Amino acid sequence: MIFREEYYHKHPEKYSKEQRFKFAKKIMLHMKNRGRVKTDYYGRENLPKEGGYILYSNHQGKYDAIGILTDQKEPCSVLMERKQGGRVVAKQVLRLTGSETLDLDNPKSQIATLKKVAEQVAEGRRYLIFPEGKWGDNKNTLQKFNAGCFRCSFDSKTPVVPVAIVDSYKGLNGNSLRKVTTQVHYLKPIPYEEYKDLRKNELCDLVKERIQNKLDEVLKKRLEK
Repeated sequence: MIFREEYYHKHPEKYSKEQRFKFAKKIMLHMKNRGRVKTDYYGRENLPKEGGYILYSNHQGKYDAIGILTDQKEPCSVLMERKQGGRVVAKQVLRLTGSETLDLDNPKSQIATLKKVAEQVAEGRRYLIFPEGKWGDNKNTLQKFNAGCFRCSFDSKTPVVPVAIVDSYKGLNGNSLRKVTTQVHYLKPIPYEEYKDLRKNELCDLVKERIQNKLDEVLKKRLEK
């Protein structure tokens, strides 16, 4: 697959974005199956049928993007922290999906990257963004959300789709060969008309609150069983 991806990269004119995304999904599904990870999906009806939009998800580990992107029917890119995006397989997927990386140590570069993402989304591309930026040993606990990335939605004037992932930190963690089940919840989208008068930090807080509420709901039901 490595050599085939290299060919895709060197000859982009030969393949449509749909073909490149299909191959990226093949790579990710291979990793998913080898890692013995199963993901249950909820709320697919909340995904907009047309136009560009941004999925904002909580972040738990290296499986997060795989769990979400492999479920997308249409091409979807991801904004990934640059160091994480430098891994071999991650780099392949990023190139195939036309994704961007964010240098957390270079504010000037961040602004340029976010502007580029906003322009792409305004033109109809779908993007996955993790407002937490990177993960630690946080498991199902939310970390600080960075409001800056929501500039992409304000500038593109497109729907915001909060996404809550559960137990995703267990996928591809290398500590066990046991089968793992994770969850992805697509929450009700927030159209531009509903958030256009908010500040970035207010939209950030709103998205985080909705994700937290879904996590609380899922984990509470688990305790009640």
